[in-house]
Amino acid sequence: MDATNEQWSLPDDAKKILLERFKALKGKVILEVFTTEGENNQFNTLTILFTKELERLSDKIEVRLNKIGDAASKKYKVTRSPTLLINPEEYHIRYTGAPFGEEGRSFIEAILLVSQKESNLSKQSKELLTNLQEPRHIQVFVTLTCPYCPLQVIHAFKAAIEQPKFISGECIEILENMDLARQNDVMATPQTFINGKRISQGLEPEDQLISEIISLKPAKTLGQETLLTTEGIGVDLVIIGGGPAGLTAGIYAARSGLHTVVLEKNIVGGQVTITPIVENWPGFQHIPGKQLMEMIRNQAQNYIPILEGEEAVEIKVGKFIEVLTQRTRFIAQAVILATGATPRKLRVPGEQQFYGHGVSYCATCDGYLFKEKQVLVIGGGNSALTDALYLKSIGAQVSLVVRDSQFNGEKALQDSTIKEKIPTLWNSVVEEITGTRTVTGIKIRNIKTKILELMKCDAVFVAIGENPDNTLASDIGVKLDDEGFIMTDRFGRTNIPRIYGAGDITGGLKQIVTAVGSGAAAATSAFEDIKHPYWIPKQA
Repeated sequence: MDATNEQWSLPDDAKKILLERFKALKGKVILEVFTTEGENNQFNTLTILFTKELERLSDKIEVRLNKIGDAASKKYKVTRSPTLLINPEEYHIRYTGAPFGEEGRSFIEAILLVSQKESNLSKQSKELLTNLQEPRHIQVFVTLTCPYCPLQVIHAFKAAIEQPKFISGECIEILENMDLARQNDVMATPQTFINGKRISQGLEPEDQLISEIISLKPAKTLGQETLLTTEGIGVDLVIIGGGPAGLTAGIYAARSGLHTVVLEKNIVGGQVTITPIVENWPGFQHIPGKQLMEMIRNQAQNYIPILEGEEAVEIKVGKFIEVLTQRTRFIAQAVILATGATPRKLRVPGEQQFYGHGVSYCATCDGYLFKEKQVLVIGGGNSALTDALYLKSIGAQVSLVVRDSQFNGEKALQDSTIKEKIPTLWNSVVEEITGTRTVTGIKIRNIKTKILELMKCDAVFVAIGENPDNTLASDIGVKLDDEGFIMTDRFGRTNIPRIYGAGDITGGLKQIVTAVGSGAAAATSAFEDIKHPYWIPKQA
């Protein structure tokens, strides 16, 4: 279709990407849009505008506009505005709330899957779902700023496409449906309910959600056997981790001629994805972390397959190196560990109890749930200052709790924090997080005066550093330093030949620029070592 001669709200680069993606559309896609006056009016208007522009981009997309209360809404039991259904005569796929922000990703993906009439689930997941003979309604609660939510939503929608007779999938945007969030005690995203029962919090691998759909129990209680194929896929290099280091390593490895694959258990981009603004990336004075990682990802995808949601669970070192996921066995010449780090916990009473109920480690994901409420950010480094500034920008009443007598973050972030007049409690540590069903306050002790006080708040955002994600490395005997980070030489080599480390997992200066540099070094070393194995003695 000619999509260039009319006024558009979609940016030109977005139109170009969508036009290219919509070339894969096969069958007709009906988007049934339901709205009513007086309820989420701004989102209603934008939903209609957005879907109508998608209709203009492809003759395979048809938009039907409906009002709450009309015959169609009664037929499909739609009572909330806006609501969007995709091919409701064939599948039970529903957006309760506008499919914008991060959820634009799941929405476009759902349109493509429905058009192709293919779930794209793994063979093992499809086989498991053939045993289902009872109805399942999957609800995934999301916010439009949560980068982890779209993949969980897509897992649910794939199941609904694979088993339309028994499975329905619903994406519920919290800010437009706060009553539903409160009713279900949802204070973090994504959260997944099946048949009205809370099943999981956070992003899960596809096979884990499929197991939960069948059993109606959280996967951690199932003792689920690994769903591993017997065949091995031969590659030159497996990169474990899809953050800046892993993606850069993939680019360099592929350009060197190595057959390479990247495995990422969560979302591609790592911690950078949930960084609101990056101010120290060369060439950009300010750039959202999500945008930066999309640029790096798009470049990497030109060279290598990136398997999102594919978790490496075991490595075996022998003549070749085997990397096992729950679906596949990769047989490689070398492996780069770019597994990064995970947020460090406070380890105080109440932290685990109220996780997802006012305790969060992701301000980008959960911050909007506490707009105009009293929140505390724990920490004084870059992450804490960035979180505090972000929360302040969206209208939260934010204060900082800092162990030291000064900030440890970059001066630019310190200056911004001072300029924004964010209250700070110095020389203070958290002793306990208190509440009933949700967080209501924290007990803070001043380490100089020893005075303990109770401070009221609605949420606690923890940003006190990270712990290395080193399980895979430790299991195969890679040397770690005293803090658990992988020890490498300046070329990324570890003590085990053909195993390399890159990015935050190697410790040191945890910055994006150093991560990409270490990724490039590790990939270059892998290429050189595969061609000229330094660990094999030379014959006289």
